[in-house]
Amino acid sequence: MGKKLFYDGKLSSTNNVDCGSCHQPVAAFTTFDHDRSHGVNGNHTLRNAPGIFNMAWYPYFNQDGSTNSLWKVYENHLSNPKEMGETVNNVLDKLQPDTSYKRMFRAAFGSETITAERMYKALDQFVVSLISANSKYDRVKQGQENFTVSEQSGYTIFQSKCAGCHGGSLFTDFTFRNTGLAVDPALNDYGRMRVTNNPSDSIKFRVPSLRNLEFTAYYLHDGRINFPRNVLKHYATGINHSPTLDPLLTNGISLTQSEEDHVIEFLRTLSDSTFLNNARFR
Repeated sequence: MGKKLFYDGKLSSTNNVDCGSCHQPVAAFTTFDHDRSHGVNGNHTLRNAPGIFNMAWYPYFNQDGSTNSLWKVYENHLSNPKEMGETVNNVLDKLQPDTSYKRMFRAAFGSETITAERMYKALDQFVVSLISANSKYDRVKQGQENFTVSEQSGYTIFQSKCAGCHGGSLFTDFTFRNTGLAVDPALNDYGRMRVTNNPSDSIKFRVPSLRNLEFTAYYLHDGRINFPRNVLKHYATGINHSPTLDPLLTNGISLTQSEEDHVIEFLRTLSDSTFLNNARFR
């Protein structure tokens, strides 16, 4: 039922934008080949849609950490005029006449009554089932495969220069950091500061997971960079210095061409094709 809801356009005011419109399976549940997501009536959303996998282990959600509740995430997306542009009550009214939903709600909850709480619970069951944990990296860690020489070299470099933020099995430490991006004047998105109103949080965004990086272009909070290699080049030579710049990036992150190649090779080992091709999620 959560899967049916996730891909149902009735959750939007125009009946043709669903959760899967922005979180597409082919792109590890982010938006394929777009810098920022598209909502109802051709609107562009404020940010690049992050891939939604392994969400069960996230302490909070959205790139500015504005909520620790997936239910609030669903409600905000439903009601945002540039995203799904609907109200929860209207969505419930549209679902009520659907006999297939009635059967599903009866099977799941014991009655045909369709409520916001039940809808959110069903969405939760689908979203938290989106687990990506079968990349080559995972199989190497389990002793089932080995890195190539270049992948191992890239992993060593990664541990030295990248794991300070992208550590752990999820490849994020869930902190908010200013990574040296200038504010896009057309968006005026100051990240975490929009939530806290604290100037010390200016231009800080949640460190993203690097799992399935190969499939989740475009990158950064507003999708301004389209290739992983260009992200590495940003850290090497594109840092915009500002008062809240993360101290780890004061001098940038320099890599030789060979080191850059090896890091890219390692990052590809984080791709999980079995996750992308899992028919349960499509």
